[in-house]
Amino acid sequence: MDSKTIASPATDSAPSSIPAREQERSWYAHASPQARRAFWSCKVGYMLDGMDTQMLSFVIPTLVASWGISLGNAGFIGTLTLLSSALGGWIAGILSDRIGRVRTLQLTVLWFALFTGLCGLAQNYGQLLAARALMGFGFGGEWTAGAVLIGEVIRAKDRGKAVGLVQSGWALGWGLAALLYAVLFSVLPPELAWRSLFLVGVAPALLVLVIRRYVKEPEIFTSARAARAEAGDKPRFTEIFAPKLRWTTLRAALLATGAQGGYYAITTWLPTFLKSERHLTVLGTGGYLAMIIAGSYVGYLASAWLTDRLGRKPNFILFAAGSMAIAYAYTSLPLTNGSMLWLGFPLGFFASGIFSGMGAFLTELFPTRVRGSGQGFCYNVGRAVGALFPFLIGALAKQFGLGPSIGIFAIAAYGVLIVAALTLPETRGRELESA
Repeated sequence: MDSKTIASPATDSAPSSIPAREQERSWYAHASPQARRAFWSCKVGYMLDGMDTQMLSFVIPTLVASWGISLGNAGFIGTLTLLSSALGGWIAGILSDRIGRVRTLQLTVLWFALFTGLCGLAQNYGQLLAARALMGFGFGGEWTAGAVLIGEVIRAKDRGKAVGLVQSGWALGWGLAALLYAVLFSVLPPELAWRSLFLVGVAPALLVLVIRRYVKEPEIFTSARAARAEAGDKPRFTEIFAPKLRWTTLRAALLATGAQGGYYAITTWLPTFLKSERHLTVLGTGGYLAMIIAGSYVGYLASAWLTDRLGRKPNFILFAAGSMAIAYAYTSLPLTNGSMLWLGFPLGFFASGIFSGMGAFLTELFPTRVRGSGQGFCYNVGRAVGALFPFLIGALAKQFGLGPSIGIFAIAAYGVLIVAALTLPETRGRELESA
């Protein structure tokens, strides 16, 4: 059954007596209880996902020192994690169309929490590499399931804001990882501190209990699934490559590649760059990262509002252009430490804020029957290609230095994003049943 025939609960319209400006400001107050529960479950889930994922960037210098691994090998941990997360997100998208958005979300949260804890028990490089790769499989799937879920329960006019606010949980998780890093490395020797940091990552497993009890499948999905079951019509992953969707799938994958390639080029190596080339202390590194994380959070919030106000495409282009300029200045110009500190805020603002509109945009580009498959494929092809960047930067750093290498890859990635955005349709305000 085509998604055009399905009524969407995401249109939880506010009462007509409420002025338009008030409705715009108070979208959360007029969201349904189901939408609010889904919102907080996805936001907290993504925050914990970000915490577990960003832990690696903080412990790379310790692993290099204690295990004697090269920068290239350290970068390969990040690369393999992202590659496995791409596979996990792809599979989670297919599963979310088959078994449901909520059930897939539960499975992925439990998976990434378990293997984050196992990272802390690794005895050598090979064990850590394997545990981290399996952890990535889960965190990639969590984004896909959560983004589809929240996109389907929020009305069209507020979808960008709501999905963007969920995405802002990543910055909160990053900040939490930085805080845990500072505390644990201050009170424990490095060999115990990095292990303890990963073991704390088991905590997100408790979120599964909340999701299982309080969050239900979106009505638009359950209606579509019931209609398909009655007609004996199962969704097929290959539908996203059919003539009607093929060109959209390709361009959306390029958009996601640009966003994630630029982001991972910067965030995977930034703590190491600050410590090895700027020779900052642990506390100094924490200060610089605090500015970037604060910028990231504000960027998520601003972009969440702008993607509904300006439109999806102008918002992507605005944040990509800002990311290109700031990444170049931050990594390549002869700046003072004070200048670098203040530039950290716009760096985080643009590099992270660009993701706020991603979930809503991908949700609106695909019909309900294959929304999870399309969203999971596009976002995670981008992640798979972007996953090559940390490894290549680590290798290129031997010749050009770490800072310039980060800048080169970041600028190239955001250029790809701008080109892709210019060719895709604008979807702001699109009702899902007409997608």
